[in-house]
Amino acid sequence: MPYVLRRLGFYLLAAWASLTLNFVIPRLAPGDPASAMFARFEGRVAPEAMDALRAAFGFTNAPVHVQYFTYLRHLLAGDLGISYAYYPSRVSEVIGTGLVWTVGLAGCAVIFSFALGSFLGVLAAWNRGGWLDSAVAPALAFLGAFPYFWLAMLALYLFGFGLGWFPLRHAYSHDMEPALSFAFAADVARHAVLPAASIVVATLGGWMLSMRNTMVATLGTDTLRLAHAKGLPSRQVMLRYAARNALLPNVTGFGMALGFVLSGSLLTEIVFSYPGTGYLLILAVRNQDYPLMQGLFLVITLAVLAANFAVDLLCLWLDPRTRAHA
Repeated sequence: MPYVLRRLGFYLLAAWASLTLNFVIPRLAPGDPASAMFARFEGRVAPEAMDALRAAFGFTNAPVHVQYFTYLRHLLAGDLGISYAYYPSRVSEVIGTGLVWTVGLAGCAVIFSFALGSFLGVLAAWNRGGWLDSAVAPALAFLGAFPYFWLAMLALYLFGFGLGWFPLRHAYSHDMEPALSFAFAADVARHAVLPAASIVVATLGGWMLSMRNTMVATLGTDTLRLAHAKGLPSRQVMLRYAARNALLPNVTGFGMALGFVLSGSLLTEIVFSYPGTGYLLILAVRNQDYPLMQGLFLVITLAVLAANFAVDLLCLWLDPRTRAHA
């Protein structure tokens, strides 16, 4: 418990630092969102509305510390401000819409890639010299060397334009209405196949090689020799003793990957026009939507911190040595 509390305190401090930077950096930049919005509409916004817009975006003439505490109070209430690219929608609503698609696509793809890659790495290390170790691992490493957006474009050209097996863009067909129905779920799944597959193919080799190399080092330890000497079944030795100890580095990397899921696979979402948070971030940059950029950066940062804290707790459960030294 003292270790958990120390880690929790560290992550809370890091979260406070990210919240503060998220407040300070936009105020150090020249101009403000209201002025950018005024310029974007080419003067069609009445000048007397500028003060109201600045107040709506959190830029007032109040002292900085007053603005800061107002900002924190709004954050605790879940108010991330107003997006002027999607005006008058609130940033939390815009992010929430993209978050559903990103978690469903990139989240599932990362979890599947991690689970399958780690399992293949265990099998490749356990049967060194076999076809998994000598053929599949190098092939996946070769595919992983290509940028994932290039794989996405190749998949889109071959299976979308060429063969016509899968849709070319968006998360569902334009003639479908979102609903809790099998037809809509099947349409969403069909649209997600190519972007999810490009993410899985690009990352599978990394998880497999990482697990394979760690597993090979673990197989030479005294713990494994003792387990074999006791006459334990091979499957039990492989999964309970070797794989469990070799899994820790992959779990740490998985925590980072899971945290960055919320940033989306930016270029993959651009290639497929997939309406996730990565696509929203690109649109926010193009439209100079500072409140939306702030909200997205904040959500991504907090997601990474939360994922790392969860990994710390998971490592405590997986590795008794961590509990002993905590």
